[in-house]
Order: sequence, then structure tokens, then C-alpha cells
Amino acid sequence: MARISSEMTMLFNLFLVLSLCCTVSTAERILKSRTPVLVPVPVSVSIGLKCKSVYGVKSGDNCLSVANMFNLTPEAFSSFNPNLNCDALFVGQWLCTKARDF
Repeated sequence: MARISSEMTMLFNLFLVLSLCCTVSTAERILKSRTPVLVPVPVSVSIGLKCKSVYGVKSGDNCLSVANMFNLTPEAFSSFNPNLNCDALFVGQWLCTKARDF
């Protein structure tokens, strides 16, 4: 009886290994067959800007109010703070309010 159980365990493990190999092979084939998607990058990306002045967020601030406080357009403010999530500002967070090219 123990011998049958051992053989069944070995067959089951073999089945699992073969299933894994087939899955990996299929996934590789699908990934290789897809053509890469090129995402256009806007020309006005803020690469090369160096922050020269910062502002610490206070209670009640939002991106637009800070931009207006420093006479910045929303576009300029966003280019100074490219990874900023305006929906998740927190008190004490530093925002760039003045930048220049390298």
C-alpha cells in the first residue's frame, strides 16, 4: 500500500512539473509574439530642471493654491514637481516653487 502511495505521489509531482513547464513555455511564446508599445514622451518633460526654491505644505493647501501663491501656471508647477500626487498632499511636504535648467 505504501508503494502505491509513493508511486502516486511521484506521478502527481511529475504532472505538476510538466504543467509548470507548459505554462512557462506558453507565457514565453505569448510575450515574445507581442510587439512592443512605444509611448511618446512630450518634448517639455521636466528632465534637466533643478529646483531652486521650495515651499512646505500647510494645512488647507492644494496644488492650485500653491501654484497661485507663487504666480505659477499649473503646467509650470507640474513640471517643477513631476512625480507629485496632488490628491495626496500632506502637511510638511516640500514642493518645488522655482526651478531652472541645468
